[in-house]
Amino acid sequence: MARVTAERVKETKRELLEAAQQVLLEEGYSGLSTRRVAEAAGTQMSQIQYHFGSKEGMILALFEYLNGQLIDRQSQAFENPDLSVSEKWALSCDYLEEDLASGYVRVLMELTAAGWSNPAIGAAVRSAYSEWHDLILKLTREIEAQNGSLGPFSAEDVSALVSAVFIGAEAAIVLGYESPEIPFRDALRRFGGVIEVFEKTKTEE
Repeated sequence: MARVTAERVKETKRELLEAAQQVLLEEGYSGLSTRRVAEAAGTQMSQIQYHFGSKEGMILALFEYLNGQLIDRQSQAFENPDLSVSEKWALSCDYLEEDLASGYVRVLMELTAAGWSNPAIGAAVRSAYSEWHDLILKLTREIEAQNGSLGPFSAEDVSALVSAVFIGAEAAIVLGYESPEIPFRDALRRFGGVIEVFEKTKTEE
């Protein structure tokens, strides 16, 4: 019998997670089953049981797999000292487009809804939201330290509002609630222009 290497185990898990993402995007959370994922991956249901233990374990692993990649990407952008805040904002808008196209936002919204009744999924989603919020809070505190007061807002206020704006925009866009009269993505990019104007004003002082 051929020996199963650690690399092959890792590859099999990745294939199963990608199949789970495909099924979730095509059929939604209600249509996500271990049987459908096994079919999409071209393998046996026992493989899902072996690698993840259950449907819930597979879902949590999928979310961790997707979210971890994006947190690393965003961290690298936010921690880049060569980028201005407005450039980091513009990158965040670019990443939003990428995440909509890849289906990550749909996965996030599906699991957010599932988390209302499933404590384990709810905890995983809250943890992911917390990671994103912490990145924004760290950046906001750096801005406050460099530029002084943020007016009537604390760094915590600003990071909470920015988090809510992006999460709310993502939910609305996935739902199809975006139009020329409600231009979420364009408005987010234009706000980056406001930040750029502020940066230039501070430089000229």
